[in-house]
Amino acid sequence: MNQSLTRLVFAGEALVDLLMWVPALPERGGDMLAGSSSVQVGGGFNVMAAAARQGLPVLYAGGHGTGPWGDKVRAALAAEGIAVLRPPDPDADTGFDVALVEDGGERTFVTSLGAETLRAPGAWDAVPVRAGDAVYVSGYGLVAPDSGAILGAWAAALPAGVLLFVDPGPLIADIPAAVLGPVLSRCDWWSSNKREAALLTGASDPAEAARLLIARTGRAGVIVRAGQSGCTLALRAAAGVSLSLIPAPDVVAVDTTGAGDAHAGVFLAGLAAALPPAAAASRANAAAALAVTRAGPAVSPSRAELEAFLAAEGRSRPTP
Repeated sequence: MNQSLTRLVFAGEALVDLLMWVPALPERGGDMLAGSSSVQVGGGFNVMAAAARQGLPVLYAGGHGTGPWGDKVRAALAAEGIAVLRPPDPDADTGFDVALVEDGGERTFVTSLGAETLRAPGAWDAVPVRAGDAVYVSGYGLVAPDSGAILGAWAAALPAGVLLFVDPGPLIADIPAAVLGPVLSRCDWWSSNKREAALLTGASDPAEAARLLIARTGRAGVIVRAGQSGCTLALRAAAGVSLSLIPAPDVVAVDTTGAGDAHAGVFLAGLAAALPPAAAASRANAAAALAVTRAGPAVSPSRAELEAFLAAEGRSRPTP
């Protein structure tokens, strides 16, 4: 958990978000006009962009397709300076999701998987991981039929010098126990929001959920994000488990899409900059807070923007 990080290897899925802002979700069988809409690259791209904007080198190890969605994903990756490991899949385009964003910022997704989901046995074996890498795995990758077990087995077998960061995402309850268990045991950092943590532990209190989660991991630190309340950080200590509430800046949310992704990317960049976990989590809280004041999925701040925001909050942190 304390090894020096030099690169983020993203073992997940970058896809396209079809975003529509609505006053509320339509009733079943109903219809409504969106107030506005946009088409943006999202999914795992949000995490990668957040880390890259803080200066952490990033390699996208997931799949991408041949077609307009794949072209859009590759262009977005290139614009952030993110390297791509694989050639395009000639037989499929990249997938997409429809995201409905309600007044107040809450969002609801429906996803159609595409070439970003790797189903072939051994699909991850050729990823060039090395000591000093942080590997990011999400629940979206673990839950998919066929491909989830392949990704999970690879992640659970990563060598000890590689830091494994896992975010289960909103589909946590649908990840098969046989896939989730070994990954949970192997991971170095587990990060989920309080809803996801409650689904896994039965505890609605973030601190209690974090305590229960760290007991289920073999070696991990645990983060339970609680929106405007910040996050709970659980670490192993000589006397047992150390629990800390890391506060977040008070902001007015416009769109919560990608807030957890911004948190993850900036937290990993903070660790790579040798910040202690609590300082990295505080920095990640600030990045997520700033992100929710902006509409869209990949709106994590640049390093300069984050420094200016922290300075304005009176809580400046060392620059990575």
